[in-house]
This record gives sequence, C-alpha cells and structure tokens, in this order.
Amino acid sequence: MRKFYLLILMAFSFCSESFGQKLPTKTQDLVQRLDNYLSASETNGYNGAVLVVKGNEVILDKGYGWANTADSIYNTKETVFDICSVTKQFTAAAILKLEEEGRLKLDNPLHIYFKDIPLDKANITIHQLLTHTAGFSHGIGEGDFDHIPEAEYFDRLFSSELRFEPGEKYSYSNSGYSVLGKIIEKVSGKSYETFLQEKLFAPSGMTQTGYILPNWNLNHVANEYVYNVIDKGNHVDRYLADGKIAWPLKANGGINSTLQDMYRWYLALRDQKVLRKASIDLLTRPHVQEQVGQSTYYAYGWAIFESDRNTKIIGHNGFNGVSYFEFLWFPEEDTLILFASNSSTRETSRMPIELERILFDEAYVAEPYPQNLVMQLVHFVEDFSGTHKELSAAIKKKYSAELDSPSHLNRLSGLYLREQEQEKALAIARLNCDLFPNDGNIWDTLGEVYMASNRDEDAIKSYRKALELKPKEDCFYCENALEQIEKLTQRKK
Repeated sequence: MRKFYLLILMAFSFCSESFGQKLPTKTQDLVQRLDNYLSASETNGYNGAVLVVKGNEVILDKGYGWANTADSIYNTKETVFDICSVTKQFTAAAILKLEEEGRLKLDNPLHIYFKDIPLDKANITIHQLLTHTAGFSHGIGEGDFDHIPEAEYFDRLFSSELRFEPGEKYSYSNSGYSVLGKIIEKVSGKSYETFLQEKLFAPSGMTQTGYILPNWNLNHVANEYVYNVIDKGNHVDRYLADGKIAWPLKANGGINSTLQDMYRWYLALRDQKVLRKASIDLLTRPHVQEQVGQSTYYAYGWAIFESDRNTKIIGHNGFNGVSYFEFLWFPEEDTLILFASNSSTRETSRMPIELERILFDEAYVAEPYPQNLVMQLVHFVEDFSGTHKELSAAIKKKYSAELDSPSHLNRLSGLYLREQEQEKALAIARLNCDLFPNDGNIWDTLGEVYMASNRDEDAIKSYRKALELKPKEDCFYCENALEQIEKLTQRKK
C-alpha cells in the first residue's frame, strides 16, 4: 500500500532533444503520453517540472507553466525549486558520511553532543532521530523564518515534553532532523550547508543545490503561487536577505535545487559515488513501520513502500504550504521520477502517481490535473473590486451551481485567514454558514475568523454553534472549539 504524504503556456524541449538522442519509437510514444498528460495538466493550472529516467536514458526533462508571472518567466529544466522535506535525505546521508569517517556512531546518545540535556532526552540515539522514533514534537517556533537564537531553540526543544518514550514508535518530527543538523555541525566543525556542499554536493557534481551558498541565477528560481494566483515570492530571496537559515527549518527542509541536480544526486547514490554500499543500504533500509496496519516504513530520510507491481519504492515528498516536491526511486525497475510544483493544490500530490502508472502500464490513460474550484475562486476574489459584503453575494451568484460542498469555501476562507485578510475571510466564512448551516466544522472555522478579528463574543457563539452540530462520532473540530471557548471566556474575565 502506498502512502500519500502530507502531516502542489509554454513548454520547453524534451530531454531527448537536449541530449541529442534519437529515442526508440516505443520510448517516443511513452514520452508523448507523459507530455500529453502534463501539458493538459498545465492548461488546467499545473506549474512545475518533471524529470523521468529509465535505466540510463533520460526520457523526459521539462518545465511546465510559470516560474514568475510578473516577469513572464516559464519553468524549465533549469528552474530552481524548493525541495521541502526531501532535504531530510541529505541530512541522513551527511550523518552516514560522518559515520563512515569514524567520527560518530549511530547508537551515540544525545548527551555526548549536548551538555546539561534533560535526563529524559539524554539517551536518545542518532538512529532514533533518523527514524523519527525519538519522541520529539514536530516543530518548535512560528514557522520556517522564525530566527530563534540557536541556544534558545535547543533549550526550548529539549525542555519540551516528549510525545512518547524514545524508541517506542514512529512520529514524524522536523525538529528531530534539526537536532541532527546541529550534530553535523558539532562533529564536523563546519556549518550544516558547508558540510553538505563539500561532502555530498560537490562530489556529485551538484552546483545548484543549497540554501544560500550556490551562485544562484535568481531568474531561474521559481516563485511560489498560492492556488496558482497569490505570488509569495521565493525562499532563496528570503535566505539571502536574512543571511542565515532559521533552526525551525535547517536540516529538515527548505533546500532548493534543480531537477538536473537532483538527478545527479540519484546517480551518486545509485553508483555509490558519495557513500559506500553498506551506508546506502542503511540509508534505504526499512527501519520502522510508519503506522500500524500500513505497509510503509521509514528508513533514514526516506520512506520505503511497494508499488502495485510488488516492487520496492524508495521515496520522499515535501510540502511547505505552497510548493510540492516528490522523489520516487524504483531500484528494481531502474527508474526515477522527480516531480516539482511551485503552486501546489490538493490534487498535485496525485500527479507523480499518475506518471508512475503511465510509465509502467502502456494501456493506462491518465486524466489530467483537474481544474481546481478553489483556484477559480481565488482568481475571482483577487479580481473583485467591490465591497466585502458585495463579495459574498457575487460568489454566490457566480458559483452557486459549483458550491456543492462546504469544503470549497472553507478552504478559501482558511486561505485568507492565513493571509491575514480577515475581512475577506469573514465574508467567505459567513457565506459558507449561510449555504451549509448544519455543518459544524464551518461554524468552527467562522469562530476562528471572528477570533482573529478580535470579535470574541461572535467567536464564542460560533464555537458553541459548532458544538451543537457536532457529529455523533469523530468530531475532529470539537476539541479546538472547546479550547477556544475556554480561552475566550478566560480572556473576558
């Protein structure tokens, strides 16, 4: 069973043209099927790039959609994307490189590297950090650019309560990989990124991979677009402006790269250029089951699972809220899929699966990435020039037939809440409650919007309404509603 991770115009040349290859007719047909699917998806809003390799033959290496709409720059095979949590495999490989050099052992406990660490964390091992079995929380801080001073970051992390006894079970943890990043710095005497550049990237021929050290051509760095509409800029610009990487992100995510560089990394692993065979076996061995009842396992910075063909897949994906990246390695079938999107939606994570099916089933015809209703709604809201009161009426008039579920407007209001545009979020959330008055979840969302707008009485009423409408089983929002009512009530006193 394969796992889908969470907790997404103009075409350029095929790789066959770029490399001067004359592909066999059967391969040309495959390339055409892949490109037909991706081009149709591009028409519906997909922005990104794809690289597909079978054996030693690169059969597709191409960009789709926009890298920068304001400057009319298209995505190409040279575009730089945020690889998000795929960064973790570099951290794991760096740890194994230090292990090869005899500078650490995988069963070393944390008290070797951190003085005065609390007793409940002193014996957590490097292996447990690598496999997400240490028990640390998912993250510390207020997002990827929260520049908490280093000492404070680790003091807060180490003083926080563990989720479970170390080694007891798996629980995905970004902060655990940041601890690994600090261990790499302590043992090597170099910054995390410098060590990766010297020991992993340079030997692999990778020049466009990192946080701030590469000599980026900034015209090649893809901007990120919320629902393919709202331009959020790119992380490389922010890294360069800050001059450093915040610890909530370092070593667990946020590295940028091109698909060609990531292909070079794949070749370096496959051909044992940067790590010995024994280390690569450790890197890609299923160490721990991710969830009871599932056949997916975590290795070191990789997930291990089986295809529908009962063949091994070594993979990992990443999502930063806008960009999506996926790395799928099929070692028994000598195949690679690299997939990037700089404007991900919920449907984006399905695209690598469709590419896999096209690759391995000659009869399979993939449905293109669908036109996303929320994307259309965002376009409409961004172009609307009337008042917020008029906005809800206009949405209702134009999209009444398509609004067949409260999920569409719920996602839309949540988006504007995160963008801190409370008036837009409020107009949309109220409309949703008018259209679907018996759905408790959207009343909970309305409570969130009122709370963010400092309208405490209205927030309490909305949360209470949500609880009145709670389902008989599995009320996933009820705990939040109760907590917020208690918080707001205490605030009134």
